Amino acid sequence: MTMRAPRPRVDGETVTSGSAGADADAYGSGAPARPRAAARRGGVLAYAAPAGLGKTTLLAEIRRRAAARGCTVLSARGGDQEQRVAFHVARQLLQPQLAHASDAELRERLGSWYDIVGPALGLRAAGEGAPPDPQGLRDGLDWVLTHLAVRRDPLVVVLDDVHWADPESLGWLAAFAPRAEELPMLLVAAYRPDELPDEGKEFTGHRSGQRPHGLAPLTSAAVAHLVRDRVGAHADDAFCRDFWTVTSGNPFEAVELAAKVRDRGLEPTAHGARHLRDLAAALKGSGLVTRLERLGVATVRLAWACAVLGTEISPQLAGAVAGLGGEAVADSAARLREARVLAGAEGAEGADEHLEFVHPLIATTVYRSIPAATRVALHGQAAWCVVDAGLGPTAAARHLLETHPEGDPWVVQQLRAAAGENLRAGAPDAARRFLARALREPPAADDRAAVLYELGCSSLLTEPATTVNHLRAALEEPVADPALRHGIVYRLSQVLAHSDRLVEASELLGREAGRTTDARSRLRMQAEKFMWDAFRADEPESPARSRRLAALAERLTGRDLTERYVIGLRAWDATLRAEPSATALRHAERALEGGLSWADESRGFEVPVLTALTFLYADRPGRAEELFAAGTGEFERQGWRGAHLSFAYTLLGYIRHRRGRLVEAEDFVRAGLRLAERVGPRTPAQWYAVGVLIEVLLARGRTEEAARIAFDHDFGEPFPAAVTFPDSQTVHAELLLARGRTDEAAAELAAVGRRLDPRGMRNPAWCPWQLHLALAEAATTPVRARRTAEDAVARARQYGAPSAIGQALRVTAEVSEPSARVKLLEESVDRLDQSPAAYELARSLVALGAALRRTERAGEAAEHLYRGLETAQDCGADGLVDEARAELAAAGLRPRALHPAGTDALTARERTAAELTVRDEDAAAALGIDTTTVGRLLSSVYRKLGTDRSGLAQALGRR
Repeated sequence: MTMRAPRPRVDGETVTSGSAGADADAYGSGAPARPRAAARRGGVLAYAAPAGLGKTTLLAEIRRRAAARGCTVLSARGGDQEQRVAFHVARQLLQPQLAHASDAELRERLGSWYDIVGPALGLRAAGEGAPPDPQGLRDGLDWVLTHLAVRRDPLVVVLDDVHWADPESLGWLAAFAPRAEELPMLLVAAYRPDELPDEGKEFTGHRSGQRPHGLAPLTSAAVAHLVRDRVGAHADDAFCRDFWTVTSGNPFEAVELAAKVRDRGLEPTAHGARHLRDLAAALKGSGLVTRLERLGVATVRLAWACAVLGTEISPQLAGAVAGLGGEAVADSAARLREARVLAGAEGAEGADEHLEFVHPLIATTVYRSIPAATRVALHGQAAWCVVDAGLGPTAAARHLLETHPEGDPWVVQQLRAAAGENLRAGAPDAARRFLARALREPPAADDRAAVLYELGCSSLLTEPATTVNHLRAALEEPVADPALRHGIVYRLSQVLAHSDRLVEASELLGREAGRTTDARSRLRMQAEKFMWDAFRADEPESPARSRRLAALAERLTGRDLTERYVIGLRAWDATLRAEPSATALRHAERALEGGLSWADESRGFEVPVLTALTFLYADRPGRAEELFAAGTGEFERQGWRGAHLSFAYTLLGYIRHRRGRLVEAEDFVRAGLRLAERVGPRTPAQWYAVGVLIEVLLARGRTEEAARIAFDHDFGEPFPAAVTFPDSQTVHAELLLARGRTDEAAAELAAVGRRLDPRGMRNPAWCPWQLHLALAEAATTPVRARRTAEDAVARARQYGAPSAIGQALRVTAEVSEPSARVKLLEESVDRLDQSPAAYELARSLVALGAALRRTERAGEAAEHLYRGLETAQDCGADGLVDEARAELAAAGLRPRALHPAGTDALTARERTAAELTVRDEDAAAALGIDTTTVGRLLSSVYRKLGTDRSGLAQALGRR
């Protein structure tokens, strides 16, 4: 059965459908998802105000009213002490909705997202293996929240103290916020504007233009109402007026001062008003600290412990940090509640109640009042206590960040363990913070290289230059474990290569291969050196490398992944050098016999990609597409939805482009570009996507749009040092040629030739620079243009792929004398009829029809023009359709009504013709038709199956 490539998906949505709820039944009750068109529109409601103006009280009222109206309410609150705990806010939001389910129920509800979001939400321990990338994890969290909105609508999400949210949660929620407008969801956020990090910019209204709501201080009338409600109706006007003056209308201070007045029994009269300022001073700052100290040493220690622990404080843990027994904790907590430092208990009384400060302002004041040395010691004590309580190394690590380095192996151990948990959960930035602190501890000399290696791995996705520094430092350490040293070498070579530093990657692997005594490790280093050398556009000894690679690959059997990688590289090298395509395909099939994983973090995905592209250029795009579909599935299951998935979608689009399915190609490539732009500007993923998109747009006849895309993304010099597919400089020159800038195009294409020919990269199926150069030279140096095109034909014949030969013959016809064109174009059409390249076939058909018209062979011209028009229309080549219509009009013919494009399903006659051809039987005789009709049937078969004649049997078998 043929594996189909998936439709491109970005942000969890299928590009071509826009449906939000196709998988909704997997989430909950099984009721049908609400159709997107019927979904109630939601939005974002933001409040920005300084501390104490009532944000928390306002949000509490919103939660109460939402629940009373039958809404599902999710809420979370950032914490000053929890800002460096990855996904702290996300867990508060989503855990209550999911934590009650069993593991089996969670797997059913979350489906393929379970392994990706489970560790981040604390629903399961992070497994071994490659972690999801941050973008993949965000997509998973998007999926969970979207489906909660769909299944349990209307949904109200309330976020308090957003300015203290951890970066991972804040970045996710800010990116998700625009989607709330399309869902039955109200997202409410409150924050202090002067403290909001850059990740939360979405809540400032910069995109939507909807400014956040501010909160004003209470008016004098409002304060008077509050005083009479809280203190007594007999409070006189003078007292209320002074009360408002003292508090400046700050709601927090007004409520707390009213409580103090009531507790002191102060008469609310003009005479009593003179005491208000002293009482207010005790509510905050040094006054609060003085008031706290009067409660006793034990009570102060408990308050300090609570301030260090942050939120969701268990009495037992606070007591352990403070060094207090159970009775002392209960007594001190009661004192703190009475003093309105801790909030009153809302649930049933007991030792399991959580302790909570009345207001974050109080928590901050208490925390800042702790003497510096004592605060450091308390964080150290808290780290020990949370580990002893079974809360794990991540809970301890945020406290260890606040301690001073002392060379303690236990600290290094906990920080490394926490980093591992965070990295596997999809929080590399948190992992990097913990490992950087472990390095400062410092670790023992024997562990330093391992810590540097782990630190390099944690920064790989976000800071490649920093990663290089860490991994180089790791290699300079005395590394006793050969496996660790090899791991450092592999990872360092990867990041160097992905940073366009291919020479350094190759030299590193060459040095280390000479040092290692393990034969298998040496072979792997040689394989990776071969790979990065294959990508180098400036390799000085490319032919010699190819000979060594060919000799090595012939000796290997493919018994393990390293050997299969070498064989896969041999297949790609044969492709670049235009060795017969049968040779390249033989090695590609050998490489695949034992399997090639696309999502092996230690290996990279380059060799599986190159192996798949070997099939593409050899006129087996259907096979290539199957491999890419499988690889894309691996990326999505692994949660790699950033650069990896961008490359996959882009190259799937490239395959569709070469098959002539230009509309689908554009969809895939634009999806790849959107994914690349989420990763960041000027990344390799973006460069690839832009290059392929330009090719697709040129094929569709949208030259000016292609030029705008190139301009908007700075697609031009300097070009990458690495070999790309398609070649970037050739694509740029093709764009120049399409815009009539032939001299500039010729100069760039000549430079491509000088770069590739000395390296033996001679395959026009991969890089048709000679064909474009011939077109650029035709007007000024026609003889040289013909020689250039004829050399390209010779190279294409050497390689043997029908599509490459047909394309080269068409261009040769364009630059040849008119008398020679028809014969060249007839062979071009014949070759392309034996290939899966529909767009190239359409171009040659239209060119042949035009050439025949000019020789006054109108009847023959009409046949080819009509067929070329229909083929171009099926491809989505709008510019070529217009060209064919113009040629028909010039011939005095009217275009036929165009039929809709067909499906990939073979008709009964097509299948019969294909099966007879595979068996080498006479299809014309068996079907009672002429050979021309058989050729047309087979041409359709090759395009539908994505193969040429040599791969027909295998392609039919997969059907």
